[in-house]
Formats: sequence, structure tokens, C-alpha cells
Amino acid sequence: MGMFCYQCEEAARGVGCTAIGVCGKTPEVANLQDMLIWVTKGLSFWTLKAKEYGVKDDEANLYVAEALFSTITNVNFSVERMVSFIDKAIELREKVKHLFLDAYVAKEGKPFDEKVPEAAEWYKPGGAEIYELKGMEVGVMSDENEDIRSLKQLLIYGLKGIAAYADHAYVLKYANDEILYFLQKGLVETLREDITVDELINLVLEAGKYAVEAMALLDKANTSTYGNPEITEVYTGTYNAPGILVSGHDLLDLEELLKQTEGTGIKVYTHGEMLPAHAYPELKKYKHLAGNFGGSWWRQDKEFEEFGGAILMTTNCLVPPKESYKDRVFTTGLVGFDKLTHIPNRTDGKPKDFSPVIKKALELGPIPEREGKKLVIGFAHEQVAQVSDKVIEAVKTGAIKKFFVMAGCDGRHKEREYYTEFASKLPKDTVILTAGCAKYRYNTLDLGDIGGIPRVLDAGQCNDSYSLVVTALKLKEAFGLEDINELPIEYNIAWYEQKAVAVLLALLYLGVKGIKLGPKLPAFVSPNVLKVLVDNFGINPITTVKEDLEFFLNK
Repeated sequence: MGMFCYQCEEAARGVGCTAIGVCGKTPEVANLQDMLIWVTKGLSFWTLKAKEYGVKDDEANLYVAEALFSTITNVNFSVERMVSFIDKAIELREKVKHLFLDAYVAKEGKPFDEKVPEAAEWYKPGGAEIYELKGMEVGVMSDENEDIRSLKQLLIYGLKGIAAYADHAYVLKYANDEILYFLQKGLVETLREDITVDELINLVLEAGKYAVEAMALLDKANTSTYGNPEITEVYTGTYNAPGILVSGHDLLDLEELLKQTEGTGIKVYTHGEMLPAHAYPELKKYKHLAGNFGGSWWRQDKEFEEFGGAILMTTNCLVPPKESYKDRVFTTGLVGFDKLTHIPNRTDGKPKDFSPVIKKALELGPIPEREGKKLVIGFAHEQVAQVSDKVIEAVKTGAIKKFFVMAGCDGRHKEREYYTEFASKLPKDTVILTAGCAKYRYNTLDLGDIGGIPRVLDAGQCNDSYSLVVTALKLKEAFGLEDINELPIEYNIAWYEQKAVAVLLALLYLGVKGIKLGPKLPAFVSPNVLKVLVDNFGINPITTVKEDLEFFLNK
């Protein structure tokens, strides 16, 4: 059974994965994910109809975001979990459909008889096999026109990123129905066979607007719950004590684990995108949050093996675990991998129960002690605002000539060494603004500081790219500029998965021009769509470090 997936930067041959995902996703799972997206479009059709008649189902609205999030690269590798996601989408679809049909009759005095898309009513019993076959039929390639297909996928991948950010905010009880309804609108529009290129381009830019809103919502959720990030030194070594390594992006999972490990003698370490957690006052206060072990997500098969303790994956990015350490990896939230222990969701307002992880860590006993260095993190917008006078002064005196936004994701391909080299060759009068795991390419280089301002300002996770936007807009105001493009800020962004697509659309919506994107351009962007992006926004692929430095520094 074949598959087709090209949603991440590592798409095979720069075209798409057809036999098995480079990420490790099987054809079965890929087809089930296509099927889940399709039935979620059907669910969204009814939630939007229901909205017109004053009917709102909070569970269904949030589920659209969760379903999208569960299909992001490196979240889910489990056939069983994908089937249950599809079952739930169909169950909610039927529930909302009936609520709407009743409301319609009550208001219109006659039954609803309009034609509806197939995704809104399709059902066949039979589980995984039937779902897989349908998934193959309704997947990416079902749109024959290459440009329409390209724009629909660009939109859907942007929606996946927005959904991830919105879902994280909801976990912390911060909600915005407008964002959820936009996800639904975007999905339903892709069901239309008569949709035009112009309509899709407008939707893609609108997705950028909602990406900004979703990141702002999550920023508010994180900072209201855990305080504003503070400049913090994080140790990268380990201690001779039982350990738990936490990866992913979910701060509430980390907080609940920290509460449950207090007094057990276990030390908790962050990995990958969890590093920024150390900067939040409400998480910092736990003395047994001991440090950060390892780097970017793709190194985990070596680092998890080496770590020696228990491991908790809270969101993406999971790499299929090796047999040698599989028994000590736990998943939670939307992450799924067959035969790993899954920590169930919260019920009745009670925290998750992390006792299986804790038990495993204690059974494994003390992990080896390792020397580490210190990383400085926590330069989110509030912290930068506190030193903004210093920053503005440095720009005015010419001590800082340019800022480089080097945000985004990391990946395993050798060509990503470009970012390490680019950072090390930047002139000493430039400052890097970063967020996301791309920073692991250069955050251990000793790049020094400019009058006390470190040359790498790390704002946090990929969603904290919002902080970089706030910083840019504050600088624009401080210098009394009309246009964000007049700032001495250049954008050299690395992408890997769909949250980076959402960040890119957010920057385009804010009017940022001249972004360089790498290591290679998305396989889902057709030549004509690329031309639109180049003509309207000046998006360029990266070339060589030397040429790109000249390009940026001579602007």
C-alpha cells in the first residue's frame, strides 16, 4: 500500500515520501492521517453550519485542533491511536450534525436538504482497513491542479501549526473561539472544487493573521500561568541521581511531573524544545529541575540511549525509539507510538498521573554524572523590553549594525551545518534573535556580547517566535519607522515541520519581506506558487554562507 506525504522539510528527494516516511511513519499511518484530516473537514462543515444557527459544541471545536495537531510530523506513529482519532471525529461529526439539523428545523420549519460534501456524511464500518483505503483516495494528490493542490496544502500545514499553538493554550485554559472557527473555515474551503488560486492566497494570508493570534494567545497562557521568562543560566550536565528527561513543548505536563517528583530524589532534565521551561519563574522554583540534557530532537536516538533514565515525550518531536531504550520511553497527550506506555489525559480536573514514569526512574537508579556547560536563555519580549534602552542605544551608536532572526526548527541533514557556519561567520556587530530548536546549531558557540547584550538572544520554543515579532514591532516604534522592513533586521529561517509553516505565514501577514528559507524550499510549493511568494514577499532559498552573508550585509 503506497502513501504520499510531503509536509516536512525532509520529504524524500525533495519531492515526497512514497514508500515510508523519512520520519519513520508507515504508509498505514500516513493514509490514516490523510483520512483523519478529511473527516475533520466533514466535522468542520457541520460545526460551521451549527454556528450559523447559534449552536456551539466546545468539545467538537477543540477536537478539530487536536485532530490537526495529532497529524504533525513526529507526533503519531500508531495505527491504533489514529483509528481511535478517526472514530472520535466521526462520532463528534454525527453529534454536531444532529444538533444542527434540529436547530435548522426549529428555525426554518422544514428539514435541511442542501447537498453536503462527501466528507460530511461518509461512513463505512470496518475500522483501520476501510479508513486506510479511503485515506488513499482523499489524500494530498486528490487535487489534480498542481497550484490549487500546492496552496491547499500550504493552507492546511499552516492550520496544523496554528492548531498546535491553540491546543497548548487550551491546555492552560486560555481559549479563543475565533481561532478554532478559522481552522474549521480553512478546512472546509479546501473541500471546494471550484476554489480559485486568489481565494486560496487570501486564505493563506488570513492563516498568517490567525497564526499571530494563536501565538499571542499561547504567549499569554504561558506567561500568565508561569510568569514572564527571565534571563537564566541552564546547566547541560547531569548528576549522579535517578533522572527523568522531558521532551516536547507542554509546560503543564512538566509542572505536574515536577510536583509529583518532589522529595523522591529524582532530578528532572529538559530536552529539545523543553529547554525554555527553565526561564519561567513558576517552573524555576523547583530545585530538582536540574538542567538540560542533549540538543535537538533528531539526536534523541543517541541521547535517549545515553541518558540512562526515564523519558517523557509530551508532544512532537518523537523519533521511533530503538529497542535498547524503548521500555523507558513514555508518551502523553497527542503523542502515539505502538507498545510504549501512554500516560492518559486529565479527567475531572485532576492532574495526569505520572507514577509509571517515576517508578521507572527509581527502578533504573542513578544515572551517570556528566560535566556540562551553561546556556543563557530567557530573552522573551518582556526581558528584551527591560534592556530595550540599551539595545536601542547600541543600534544608534552603531555598536549593533543588524539583528538576524535565525528561528525555526532543526533537522538531521548535513546541509543544516550551514546555520552553525552562518552564525559563527556573522560580524561581531550583529545579534542573533532565536526561538525553536534551530538554535541547537549555534547556541553552544561562544559568540560573546555587545556591551553586555549577548549576541544570541534566545526567546524560547518555536511558538515564542511571537516574542521576536513583538521585539521587532517595539523597535519599529522606538525608531519611529513606518514599515517593519526598514528595521535593521534580517530573517534567515530554518524550517522542518508545520509549526514553522505557521510562523512563516505569520511573518508574511505582518508584511516582512526578503526572508531566506532553508535548508531547502517546501516540496509542497509548486513553481507558480513559489513565483507568487517571490514576487510579493521576496522569499528566497538559502544559497552558500558566503553569498547569503553578502546578500544580507549589503542590503
